[in-house]
Amino acid sequence: MMTFNEFKELARPEGLPVQLKSLWYDGQGDWARAHAEVDQLSDKASAWVHAYLHRKEGDLWNADYWYSKAGKVRPQVSLEVEWESLVKQFLA
Repeated sequence: MMTFNEFKELARPEGLPVQLKSLWYDGQGDWARAHAEVDQLSDKASAWVHAYLHRKEGDLWNADYWYSKAGKVRPQVSLEVEWESLVKQFLA
């Protein structure tokens, strides 16, 4: 199993599940590529990442829509904390 630190140090996201691949691109500063990875997916895990990305974008209405699709509510933590929590969730 990959650790959070190993994930952060990856040179490329090859072989990762789509949710982690999306979060990896976001962690590299490529929001558009991160969004493209999950934009067309409708499963709850992808919706959760999609929600986070729209929250980061500042589109809270859209973020809340995707949090709802994921069965979640928008967290009251920083984006950095949410990103780390998501990565750890999907690594588990």
